Amino acid sequence: MSKLEMIDVAVDRRGVARLTLNRPEAKNAMSQPLMRELRSAARQLAEDQAVRVIVLSGSGEVFSAGGDLKGMTAQAANTREGRIADATEFATILSQLDCLAKPLIGRINGSAFGGGLGLISICDIAIGLADATFRLSEVTLGLIPATISPYVVAKIGVPGARRIMLNACKLDGNGAARLGLLDDVVRSIEELDEAVDREVAAALTCAPGAVARAKELIRFVSTHSAEENLVYTAGALADAWETAEIREGIDAFFHKRKPNWQA
Repeated sequence: MSKLEMIDVAVDRRGVARLTLNRPEAKNAMSQPLMRELRSAARQLAEDQAVRVIVLSGSGEVFSAGGDLKGMTAQAANTREGRIADATEFATILSQLDCLAKPLIGRINGSAFGGGLGLISICDIAIGLADATFRLSEVTLGLIPATISPYVVAKIGVPGARRIMLNACKLDGNGAARLGLLDDVVRSIEELDEAVDREVAAALTCAPGAVARAKELIRFVSTHSAEENLVYTAGALADAWETAEIREGIDAFFHKRKPNWQA
């Protein structure tokens, strides 16, 4: 993997990749260089057939402070065309992360603000700390959470988005879970690691190709009509029955052994 300065990447023998935002001095603020490194690392992990699960986290005590203040200052002096180009690049990076074919588990190690909630929203499963703070603070600056909004709204729904986008409402971990931003909440880093390990272990019992197809299935049926879904899902199920994974899974079931994707 190419040298990265703002992202740490580690892959263990099981194929579990740890993808860590590494700007603790800036509270892991989402500068464009950091996001480009995150996209590069995620792309390489996606192409690595040995990688089964990706865990996204932050270094230090904050998951992500959101947008980088230096970047905001630069945007103030930018042209409209330049702002649109930068926003489009950021939105494209989020889309590519959202479309990863492998499970993305959020180990949300602390508070998150602004764009940090966007990163949480693209995780398939996100686990955070009860005493952390979660806030979309853009409107307090006269801004809006535009590029992250498709993922935040998909994660917490329109009522939830109205609840936190319009007034920069502060949530603790339990509030974030009630809204649907977090899937589980724990009290300490030790419990966080244990909870993440349980999710990783569960993911490793599943067929990688089936997981990738299931993620694609979710994206399709959530954005298409009932008529389109009827055709798509019938074809997708037929395709699944033609894979080597289904043959291996059925054979393993009847012979009471582990399938070849389980250690």
